[in-house]
Amino acid sequence: MTIEADSAEVRNAQRRGKFHEADVVVVGAGVFGCAAAYALANQGRSVILLERWMHEPDRIVGELLQPGGLQALQKLGLGHCVEGIDAITCYGYHVVFHGEEVAIPYPVVDDQGNVYSGEAAARVESTTTSNGTAGKANNGPKLRRPEGRSFHHGRFISQLRKACAGHPNITIFETTVTSVIRGSYSNQVLGVETLTTTDRDTGEKQPDFFFGQLTLIADGYDSKFRKQLLPSGPDTTPVVRSKFYALELIDCPFPPSGYGHVVIGKTSPILLYQIGTHETRALIDVPLDLPAASAANGGVRGYIENTVVPTLPSSVRPSVLAALKDGKIPRSMPNSYLPASGKANTARTPGVLLLGDAYNMRHPLTGGGMTVAFSDVVLLASLLHPDRVPNLADSAAIETAMKEFHWRRKAWTSIINTLAQALYSLFAANDWQLDALRKGCFRYFQMGGAKTDEPVALMGGLLQRPVVLARHFFTVAFVAIWLHMCERVGSVWGLWKAPLVLVEAVLILWKACVVFLPTIWKEAV
Repeated sequence: MTIEADSAEVRNAQRRGKFHEADVVVVGAGVFGCAAAYALANQGRSVILLERWMHEPDRIVGELLQPGGLQALQKLGLGHCVEGIDAITCYGYHVVFHGEEVAIPYPVVDDQGNVYSGEAAARVESTTTSNGTAGKANNGPKLRRPEGRSFHHGRFISQLRKACAGHPNITIFETTVTSVIRGSYSNQVLGVETLTTTDRDTGEKQPDFFFGQLTLIADGYDSKFRKQLLPSGPDTTPVVRSKFYALELIDCPFPPSGYGHVVIGKTSPILLYQIGTHETRALIDVPLDLPAASAANGGVRGYIENTVVPTLPSSVRPSVLAALKDGKIPRSMPNSYLPASGKANTARTPGVLLLGDAYNMRHPLTGGGMTVAFSDVVLLASLLHPDRVPNLADSAAIETAMKEFHWRRKAWTSIINTLAQALYSLFAANDWQLDALRKGCFRYFQMGGAKTDEPVALMGGLLQRPVVLARHFFTVAFVAIWLHMCERVGSVWGLWKAPLVLVEAVLILWKACVVFLPTIWKEAV
């Protein structure tokens, strides 16, 4: 580092600490906020990071990082944040459907995200080393079987914050942001106002102001700024159909280890995945206003004990019942869906960006939230690089960059978001057409090999081709139709049912279109 750069770094640090001025003010030191602050700071930007509560958070989501998200984290220089937190290596998905089960490992891919099956995949299985590297296929591209990570959310966030705190271009303040500061003669956002900033010298809390050329707000799913900054409407209001109720299971046996488990039975889907050497997270989906979870039926605890536990594999039930012994209602989080509306860019207030879960959410069923966040930060940092946008106060340049951001991110968000919403509709089936599609989906999983390699690569954030998603989804629909026809007709003696079965086949296909097309339209078009 040159003397000039070193002195500029010191001046910027003094400017942040004394005058609360920086190139960028980031609101929210969560997954997206920390990653964005770190990425921009690595480009030489002076960054102020604001967080209401700097203690280790205790949340029940944001605990599973798909391989695509891990790759993005490593690109940001934050790959070390999954080390030293008792993180568990994840190899894929394990689905249990009414007692039948199938394991779906992440596929063999190359560095461009192309999926390999057959002999190439078998060769990787025989040559893969303990660090995940592999040989080449026919002297071609380097192949590997990627891995994800699962962990305690709070430990991971603490690592991200530690990385930011150690960066010379970032200053962190523990404070509660109350509003944005706008210019006297324009709508330009100049920074934020806070209510309780802790004075570094006296330790007292006092109102304060922070100013930046650009304000980046990433205050999470329950964003207080979403309504202030985005036009009201169905595309900017989160839709909540259910909640996840969480249990932490201790030493719960559920083979195969290292997989994210999805249990589908007479209830909405149940997720189980290990988050530490001894801890397993159980997330139980409970639709809103579900009669079986009403107060008259014992509430959520009664629903879990009477309806959910019998659905679970016998090896898991004792751990769940032990976790319920405290008599408390399990903690919950709303499962929200918020499409990434273009209005967040075209109607954007100059000087401020709303990103992360404040901007776009999907059902956490497939565990894609952090993959979207870190992939978004990689793209955002490239579009706001000083070579492209030397001055972050240049609203026209920011506007151009964010329009490109909105469309380029669809390569992964349209897939991950649509998959999450569509699979939840199938796994939480509440009519016969959806039930038929659910059976078709599980049968498709059972086919394995090339049939499931691309779908699980899509879920893992490894394959970014929306047309591949459409092809597989409607293949599942036709598998579902075939299974339904075979079940209804049965034998040659059931051919008299053929006219009715044909009508039902059309209804199943129509239901598939209703589930898939509106979501992919919002996300990709």
